[in-house]
Amino acid sequence: MAGRQKQIHQMDLLLRVAKDVAAQDTLDEMLRSIVEAGTQQTGAESGTLFLNDERTSELYSRIAEGGTIREIRMMNSTGIAGHTFTSGVGAIVDDPYSDPRFNPDVDKQTGYTTNSLICAPIRTGKGEVIGVMQVLNKREGSFTQEDMRLLEETTSLCAMALRGRQFMDRMHQARERELKFLDLVADVTSDLDLGTMLIKVVGEAAKMLQADRATLFLNDEKTNELFSRVAMGDSIGEIRMPNHVGISGAVFTSGQTINIPHAYADLRFNPSFDKRTGYFTRSILCVPIMNKSGKTIGVTQVLNREGGPFNAEDEARLKAFTAQVAMSLESAKLFDQVQQVKNYNESMLQSMSNGVVTLNDEGAIVTCNSAALRILRTTPAAILHRKAEEYFSGANAWVLDRIKVVEQTLQSDITMDAELAAEAEKVSVNVTVQPLVSQEEHGATKNIGTMLMIEDVSGEKRMKSTMSRYMDPRLADQLLAGGEDLLGGKSVVATVLFSDVRSFTTITEELGAQGTVTLLNEYFTLMVDCIQKHGGMLDKFIGDAIMAVFGLPLPHEDDEDRALRASIGMMAELRKWNAERATAGKKPVEIGVGLNTDNIVSGNIGSPKRMDYTVIGDGVNLASRLESACKQYGAGILISENTYKRLKGTYRVRDVDLVVVKGKTEPVAVFEVLDHHTEESFPNLTDFLGYYRNGIGAYRKQKWDKAIAAFGQCLKLRPNDKLSHIYVERSEEMKENPPGDGWDGVWVLKSK
Repeated sequence: MAGRQKQIHQMDLLLRVAKDVAAQDTLDEMLRSIVEAGTQQTGAESGTLFLNDERTSELYSRIAEGGTIREIRMMNSTGIAGHTFTSGVGAIVDDPYSDPRFNPDVDKQTGYTTNSLICAPIRTGKGEVIGVMQVLNKREGSFTQEDMRLLEETTSLCAMALRGRQFMDRMHQARERELKFLDLVADVTSDLDLGTMLIKVVGEAAKMLQADRATLFLNDEKTNELFSRVAMGDSIGEIRMPNHVGISGAVFTSGQTINIPHAYADLRFNPSFDKRTGYFTRSILCVPIMNKSGKTIGVTQVLNREGGPFNAEDEARLKAFTAQVAMSLESAKLFDQVQQVKNYNESMLQSMSNGVVTLNDEGAIVTCNSAALRILRTTPAAILHRKAEEYFSGANAWVLDRIKVVEQTLQSDITMDAELAAEAEKVSVNVTVQPLVSQEEHGATKNIGTMLMIEDVSGEKRMKSTMSRYMDPRLADQLLAGGEDLLGGKSVVATVLFSDVRSFTTITEELGAQGTVTLLNEYFTLMVDCIQKHGGMLDKFIGDAIMAVFGLPLPHEDDEDRALRASIGMMAELRKWNAERATAGKKPVEIGVGLNTDNIVSGNIGSPKRMDYTVIGDGVNLASRLESACKQYGAGILISENTYKRLKGTYRVRDVDLVVVKGKTEPVAVFEVLDHHTEESFPNLTDFLGYYRNGIGAYRKQKWDKAIAAFGQCLKLRPNDKLSHIYVERSEEMKENPPGDGWDGVWVLKSK
């Protein structure tokens, strides 16, 4: 009797569950009712109902009673739930963690511990499995076959209602997607700015397909390249690639969609972008963008769909989306090209050093670039939209005469070195008047206006043209502000640089005349760039030698440092150039550099027919002597004590000698700068300098044995150090023939 009552109670409970589920308005409410009934009937702590998502082959749940996750998704073949779904056979598991089918990841995510579970398939009346019901942790005892039966009966009663609700939800979602799709297309196509439209398209395409990111490439017919200015997830500026390369190129050339579920398993995928950015591409969907005539104008690519690979529905939606926006994209692209041409022309016009003034077919001034405003000493308000006969009047009426001639003949007219009145002053100009014509039908031409090109050839421009041959153009600009007085004779403190090529005679004999000229042109280009980069003025070339000055015609607070940095840069550039020459099987070029800071005389020197802006004086001669001394000491850069004491920066320097150069009687201290060396060209430099300082100190104190020992340590670190060899030989000679107490350590250089 008790068993009979229990059955009636269970039947009554099942009927109430079926009625309650059928009365729910949403799928979420249905799931909640079924889970509550299942856990109550089996005496479980919690439960979860998983339905199958046919589009993604995933089991998903929107409610997990007793947990905190609102939605759980897993592949419909994994875990105990997946096994029950694919096999259609329920499972009772008393020790889940010992069961190889159990997936503990959900426990890790929720913090819930599963001690026991029972999982039953959800079948429709036709026997189709549409999901699984799973309850966890029996409150008392263990799950039984009776619990399994109750769970299966509960899910069986609710299966058709669940199936119907799924279909209704999908229809509702599809309708919402279509409405959103129409709104989306309207929003995307509402803007003609290509950059803005591209941002909208990729953003909405990624959102619509639940993709991680998207990129849209348009074809540039002029270059046969696919270009993109935006990729969702990256700020890429503009990227370009040949329109036949990679997956995008394959889609563009074939006009066929490519859907790759696993990117790294497809040989067409190029993983270099992933390596460069750290991004990991899993799945790719790429569709062609076609205009109304069926021509492919670009491709849209989306990456990494949430929940798995892209499916056929995703392909159809993306194709429909791109088809709707294709016409607007083509219009925006055309508008962008027109805007680029307009911006290019305006930018070119404004950046020109010559003045440009244009007139329309009625003779009104419509454009005037910055250079023209400057030359004419006027403003836009004073010149634009005025008639040419109003503006070019009085002393400038000759301009109007030239305009009328060009309008009648439709031929260009050039006036050289004319005077143009600009406010209270006169400007020397060359004026070219050019007709503006358009090509009409049947080959006829129509005059649509006139253009004036005005070139300023006044003294300031002539001076800049002259000075730019000697120095960096930026320095020439500064010089112009000071006027022509800076070119007159004056005495200033400046740093002179001399450099010379070693064994140049041998090089010329090997290369011949043409080869020598080619070599010198390449060498001078590199060296002069270094000099001008640091604000130096090229004075002259003397055969293979270079003479430059820092501090003229305009001084800087750190001209000595500028000269030294330029010298170091010259040595570094020479090392790179020699490496290229070695690769080509050519011999290296070696140079020496000498620097001296002193009071020198500068100015325009020469005859009335030929003058050069140059410098003269003993300070110039000493720089030349120091460059020559580089050969004797085996040095790259030698500087005088005059330069050394004025340096503001810190450099790696060694004391070379106290010398009296040829033609002078007073000694000068000479130093070698070693900053141009690398670890390869001068290893152990720090240790070497320590031994060298000990050696030079002992040498000056006439402690010959200590000097020989210290310089010997230097040679162990750098056996080819010529200067250390020199001091070993000098010390041995001095040891044999002591110079006496009056010796001052000065060495007389015999040659220039």
